[in-house]
Amino acid sequence: MIHPTALVDAGASIGADVSIGPYALVAGDVVVGDGCRIGAHAIVRERSQLGRAVVVDSFAVIGGAPQSRGTCHGTGWVRIGDGTVLREGVTVNQPTLADGATVIGRDCMLMANSHVGHDSVVGDTVTLANCVLLAGHVQIGDRVFLGGGAGVHQFVRIGQGAMIGGNASISYDVPPYAIAAERNSIHGLNLVGIRRQGLPKAAVADLKRCYHAVFCDTGNLRARAAAALASSELGTEPPGRAFLEFFASGKRGFAQVRTRRGTAEPIDDAAC
Repeated sequence: MIHPTALVDAGASIGADVSIGPYALVAGDVVVGDGCRIGAHAIVRERSQLGRAVVVDSFAVIGGAPQSRGTCHGTGWVRIGDGTVLREGVTVNQPTLADGATVIGRDCMLMANSHVGHDSVVGDTVTLANCVLLAGHVQIGDRVFLGGGAGVHQFVRIGQGAMIGGNASISYDVPPYAIAAERNSIHGLNLVGIRRQGLPKAAVADLKRCYHAVFCDTGNLRARAAAALASSELGTEPPGRAFLEFFASGKRGFAQVRTRRGTAEPIDDAAC
């Protein structure tokens, strides 16, 4: 099922029931799992590993050189999890770190022309809509949705279950289960995503209390999260605890609840 015009290096490891389309390129050291589909004109470069049933659509480039002016060791890998779909024009860059990895998890959907930068780690069941741009060293948790055209600054973390609005500009960390839009603006919890995950009512109630403790008051977010975590009343369920623990680390600071001009009152009053 390899088209006669495709170029597949003899050093590539090709699984069973793999389809490779016209004019596609698969380089040496590449591992292609069973059931993968590589479209016409797609390129899978050296030191890339595709899990089972991965789809690489036309003109996608997996394992391109890092877009970095710094030192690039060239010894790391790009790893794509089982069942992930990379649509037309998607680009995923190699890591810069020695023996590092750029990782995309299982069951992800990367829509057309989205980009995953060097050394980034994308969790499972993540959706990147069209033209989403992830810079280097970005961390995306499981079940995150990023709307079309969103851009994420290097070293930013986006916690599990979060939702990023279309065309958002994110240069600060976004905590788990939150909605962020525009420029680093938090707009409450991702209640639709939470319902779809089927979290128990007790977990949702605890998560709401944790959100209120961190975002619906004044002062340092990291300190408020630490105080809430130290109490015996908040973070009693795993989602709430993950929300609070998120604030204990990170290099970029945190996105904030947007306020009305001249007041400290959140725009999304229902979120608090």
